[in-house]
Amino acid sequence: MKPRTFGLLSQAKVAALVFVFCVLGAATSRAQTFTTLVNFDGTDGEQPTTDVGPLVQSLDGNLYGSTEGGGANQNNGLIFSISPEGALTTLYDFCARTNCTDGGGPNPPILGTDGNFYGTTYTGGANTNNVVCGGTCGVVYKVSPKGVQTTLYNFCAQANCVDGARPASVLTQGTNGDFYGTTQNGGTGAYCPDEGGCGTFFKITPKGVLTTLYNFCSLPGCPDGFGYTTQTIQATDGNFYGEVLPAPGGQVFKITPSGRFSVLYRFCSQTNCTDGSIPNPVLIQGEDGNIYGTANEGGANGGGTVFRLTLKGDLTTLYSFCSQANCADGKYPGNVILAADGNLYGETFAGGTLGYGTVFKITLSGEFTTFYSCDQTNCPGAELAQATNGTFYGGFPFGGTGTGCGPGCGTLFSLDLGLPPFVETLTGSGKVGAEVTILGTNLTGATAVSFNGAAATFTVVSSSEIKTTVPAGAKTGTVTVTTPSNGTLNSNLVFKVIPQIKSFKPSSGPAGTQVVITGVSLTQTTNVTFGGVNATTFTVNSDTQVTATVPAGAKAGRIVITTPGGSATSATSFTVT
Repeated sequence: MKPRTFGLLSQAKVAALVFVFCVLGAATSRAQTFTTLVNFDGTDGEQPTTDVGPLVQSLDGNLYGSTEGGGANQNNGLIFSISPEGALTTLYDFCARTNCTDGGGPNPPILGTDGNFYGTTYTGGANTNNVVCGGTCGVVYKVSPKGVQTTLYNFCAQANCVDGARPASVLTQGTNGDFYGTTQNGGTGAYCPDEGGCGTFFKITPKGVLTTLYNFCSLPGCPDGFGYTTQTIQATDGNFYGEVLPAPGGQVFKITPSGRFSVLYRFCSQTNCTDGSIPNPVLIQGEDGNIYGTANEGGANGGGTVFRLTLKGDLTTLYSFCSQANCADGKYPGNVILAADGNLYGETFAGGTLGYGTVFKITLSGEFTTFYSCDQTNCPGAELAQATNGTFYGGFPFGGTGTGCGPGCGTLFSLDLGLPPFVETLTGSGKVGAEVTILGTNLTGATAVSFNGAAATFTVVSSSEIKTTVPAGAKTGTVTVTTPSNGTLNSNLVFKVIPQIKSFKPSSGPAGTQVVITGVSLTQTTNVTFGGVNATTFTVNSDTQVTATVPAGAKAGRIVITTPGGSATSATSFTVT
């Protein structure tokens, strides 16, 4: 059985970080405002799991996360909320039921589109398998904003844990509303060297129906890797992307919604691993459609990299750490996030002018800036989150002044870099008419909401929540909210308006036939295909109509229209005569 990992850091680096955070004291102020908000003491949690995934802002404006241990029930962890000012509240203590059937050791929750929190636990649950799990095998949980926990699935429900065991990653909610994740153990990978199995990639519905989409180590020699702690993302092409750790340096993989696996890029493909090694577990997709992430080691100087990867697998190293004298720019980066200003922000676990790590910014074109160098009295954690007030929040599983856990029980902090407030949509895409929740700060009295210039009707639910619907004529782009206190607030990410095809005519014809396609959200059409063959000529007549010419070589099949918001497929096929 593989031990639970802290992100993808080596044990030596984790040990070094424990030492660093043993000596943490009160935070000090610099050009940017760093504030320690919480020092966990065990009773209110121990070891926040911000090394696995970031805090998440909810409908009430507070941020939510989990701790691996501590709490009221046999040190089995909990879900907490923290206000932007630092007020800490326990939402749910795990192991509240006999034999921890509700789970233990929770991984970070995500906010579902229904306003509930969803996640997994590394241990606990109703099923025990000593060979695979060494005990209990973990669950998928749902926790309501009022703290009511529901177990959606108990892993190892099938013989020999072929359904997976010990999930150690953050879930991802797909555009279909289902949740996706990975397990460290279990599965049916025939070439797994571990008797406990090498893990799975799974889908689970909000009602708890689980489907195993892929079993890691299903290929001879295990080039498809191990499940570990990767959090997959669903890119705009509809496929899922994540990272695994086969020798020598790890890789980025792609899995289709039906479970077809392929390797997108193998690290250490270049001499001396100048392309990076040991990718961190969280990827992000930029507005340019490319994937961005960090490698914890490797690069030109051995201190890790920030990379860009196209969906075709072409890698560009944007930055190699330790490029400055004495690694003043930092060493061993953690995960990065895409902030509201369109830049990537992250932190390193070592280096900097004082040797204890840095906070950095890097543009999508590779322009690098160090914002903050840590010292022995304050330092950021493993992954940042940006709240809608513009401030960054994070934590670290060790250190702090709490006395109930040995070398400190961990901390939570805020880091104000002077970025302005913004709004965030709870779902990043939708069709015209779809309900959308907007999160923000000081939204009371909002006077207007628009989707890339198209005015929308809306209801202000609270100072941190607005309910709206995607209006007719909306195009993929920025969502804006006009408020009396903050002026016009822009969304941190582009909202993708999904196109729709309603009908087309004629239904058949030879190459050269002009076909009138009617639908919704067609203004931004970039491509039309007939049976998979690109139409070389098409005209966007309006938001509800496109006229396309059947291309030479077209095949009988469905018509597909592609826009920046996604693709729409006709319900019936066009027949080529």
